Amino acid sequence: MRGPAPLADPSEISLSAVPALGRNACLAIFALALAARLATVLATGPGTSAFGDAPAYVSAAQSLVETGHYPDATDFRFFFRPPVYPLFLAAATLGHPACVPCARAANAVVGALAPLVLASLSARIFRRRGVAIATGVLAAVHPPFVLASSEIQSEPLFMLLLLAAAFLLLAASDRPSSNLAVAAGLALGLASLTRASGLVLVPLLLAPLRDRRWPARARAHIAGSAVLGLALALAPWVARNAVRYRELIISSDAGGYSLYRGNSEWTRRYYRIRSADELARWEIDANMDARRRLVALEHEKGRALMPRERSSGFARMAVATMRADPLAAARLFAEKAWQWVRPYPTPWIWPAWVVAATGALYLALDALAIAGLLRSPRRGVAAFCIAALALSMAVHVMLEVVWRYRMPYWDPILILFAVYGAARR
Repeated sequence: MRGPAPLADPSEISLSAVPALGRNACLAIFALALAARLATVLATGPGTSAFGDAPAYVSAAQSLVETGHYPDATDFRFFFRPPVYPLFLAAATLGHPACVPCARAANAVVGALAPLVLASLSARIFRRRGVAIATGVLAAVHPPFVLASSEIQSEPLFMLLLLAAAFLLLAASDRPSSNLAVAAGLALGLASLTRASGLVLVPLLLAPLRDRRWPARARAHIAGSAVLGLALALAPWVARNAVRYRELIISSDAGGYSLYRGNSEWTRRYYRIRSADELARWEIDANMDARRRLVALEHEKGRALMPRERSSGFARMAVATMRADPLAAARLFAEKAWQWVRPYPTPWIWPAWVVAATGALYLALDALAIAGLLRSPRRGVAAFCIAALALSMAVHVMLEVVWRYRMPYWDPILILFAVYGAARR
């Protein structure tokens, strides 16, 4: 059934046309999402966590609880992770981050909120209540969202903050409202302090400058307010790092290490892994290699390294590797790009039926999302989302690509426009 024809000019979309989802619909979406996530927690054993990065997050949160200070290293001696997710674990578990069931349940609640924000975004973009509710329902049961939200990992909180930033920035542009723009910047800042790769989306805070519905001065005020909010979110952590290390560290000091690991022989070996035993061996060997290289850097300096020295040392190794064999570096970039866009998960981890079903799901989402983007009644929003897709892919291909990294960036956009694309058909 055909929907209403696209509007020629976004300025013709009236604010009064934004449909209310309704309390009952919101409660139903949240209940469905939470039930799916808690059921997954119970099915996989609530007292254990299989996620590889969970110990680093829990130990950082435990250090915060016990000492009141964030640790200088969360992963061996290589780097420290951004602080927001460990802070969340410490707060959400009431000071008991080592309580695995508590941490997993807290993640389930956070993950269940994201479908509500995605449904609200759909309502504001497409002005169709049925499409918005369908978007929320699909996000509530989307398997990657459910699985990520049932574990101790930062993606659910990160995705919620990204979606909140997008919704608030869009609402700030529609009103216009400087307060909402400040809140959007705050949300993106907190997202960037959850996963450092979120910083790549900072230029999108300037998107209101291209909104021709308002005078240039109003547009500049909205964009400036968003940047102010970002600065307010980042300032305490940047100030802490400046005092502690006498260095400018915006989110994490892991950039150089990620650049090295993502552009070295270790990533090539990672893509050739075909079993859990090979992965375990790879992790041991890769960590030992990094330790040896860190010791060599410290020996060169004759002392323990500051965060910037560690990061820049690994970055130099990465650049040297790429310069030594540019053709091999180009082939690795192409391989990482494929690892990012492929529609199916890692075949040696998952059963064949899961790989096939996931591939079919993502192929359908991709096709329908393209149709939705092409027919979007708000061309500026579509362009914004395409830019987010491109920026998030570019930064990960430059650094390090694991298939799950794509989920918080791409899947919300695919679901948002795929549901609309399906409705238009």
